Amino acid sequence: MSKISDSVKQARSAFNSGRTRPLQFRIQQLEALQRMVKERQTDIVDALAADLHKNEWTAYYEEIEHVMDEIENTVKNLTEWAADEPVVKTRQTQQDEAYIHSEPLGVVLIIGAWNYPFNLTIQPMVGAIAAGNAVVLKPSEVSENMAILLATIVPQYLDKDLYPVITGGVPETTELLTQRFDHILYTGSTGVGKIVMAAAAKHLTPVTLELGGKSPCYVDKDCDLDVACRRIAWGKFMNSGQTCVAPDYILCDPSIQNQIVEKLKKSLREFYGENAKQSRDYGRIVSDRHFQRVISLIEGQKVAHGGTWDAASRYIAPTILIDVDPQSPVMQEEIFGPVMPIVCVRSLEEAIQFINQREKPLALYVFSNNDKVIKKMIAETSSGGVTANDVIVHITVHSLPFGGVGYSGMGAYHGKKSFETFSHRRSCLVRSLRNDEVHKARYPPSPAKMPRH
Repeated sequence: MSKISDSVKQARSAFNSGRTRPLQFRIQQLEALQRMVKERQTDIVDALAADLHKNEWTAYYEEIEHVMDEIENTVKNLTEWAADEPVVKTRQTQQDEAYIHSEPLGVVLIIGAWNYPFNLTIQPMVGAIAAGNAVVLKPSEVSENMAILLATIVPQYLDKDLYPVITGGVPETTELLTQRFDHILYTGSTGVGKIVMAAAAKHLTPVTLELGGKSPCYVDKDCDLDVACRRIAWGKFMNSGQTCVAPDYILCDPSIQNQIVEKLKKSLREFYGENAKQSRDYGRIVSDRHFQRVISLIEGQKVAHGGTWDAASRYIAPTILIDVDPQSPVMQEEIFGPVMPIVCVRSLEEAIQFINQREKPLALYVFSNNDKVIKKMIAETSSGGVTANDVIVHITVHSLPFGGVGYSGMGAYHGKKSFETFSHRRSCLVRSLRNDEVHKARYPPSPAKMPRH
């Protein structure tokens, strides 16, 4: 018996013991998680600095704060979310009780991502605990320091049997995926998403896949370009471009391309100074493999800004590419790095057509002073989520489910949606054994004539 199957077995038997059923137990575990984040904040910050060159402020603002908000919101609302939900009854069921009861699915697997290795591992776990499941946690091995930290601290605060942390790389994840789970939530690439879904299919396990894709950013001519470019530069270059909902590329009219470049450059100087390498706010690429992948996308392109790097520290300067050919490699895959291609389109219709010819992205951004432009972009395209006149912020709203569509994923979580994702909504009808007279029409023998409506 391997350690992995032992851990899953133990989680299953702990779940079957029924101890996650009472809401009080779940709240207690969530409060323990909250305590873990507060008491180990320094360790969490240190691991993020070692893995991704995040400083204390970015670690808190981009990761820790979202987890704390999610726990607080969940604890506050759990009693209401978990309550049986009465439903509208039919004529024949007026005397009965009809409601939806939320029950835990069982043992769920959460496979975290390396780019926000604390937030994207722990935030979904909040909903899974709230729904009453046992949770097997698999942090990404790419952000190695965070993986080791989570494996160390989670068992110190949470129930050891119910919430095991499994570390390791591809062999361990592969073995983990042979086990039977009641739900799997995976955050990462579309390629690995297919592997996870294929493994889940063997056990008919439902999946939530948080994948990526090339999130477009359309900038209208009728727009405050200074504000638009500041917001775009913030979202694109935070965490050195390693954000699944970062604006991947800009679509704009050729007449404003140069202005956009100048205003992005101005924002980059304001954010990171003349040399981003010396800024404490600018990240690094997570691994040599990803570093090589990103710099290969710059080759042969028309660089309007940046385009330099340092392999030893895995630093890539904030880079802007202009007049980008839609067929070039940088436009074929999600960039996941600090490289912003600008593709020229001659109209809103052409931009919409450009977006619709490609796989559906995780996020879509549109900047315009004209509400009609925004509404048309939303009505005629498809994406996991949309923010107009800003980037990324839609995923910070508890009441907006976060998820993809098509190649950018399936299912969603955050806030109440997390609780629902990790619950089975069970349809219940409770009837009395009295008054059987009212049901006599359904019993044979049937009448000779059909009733007329």
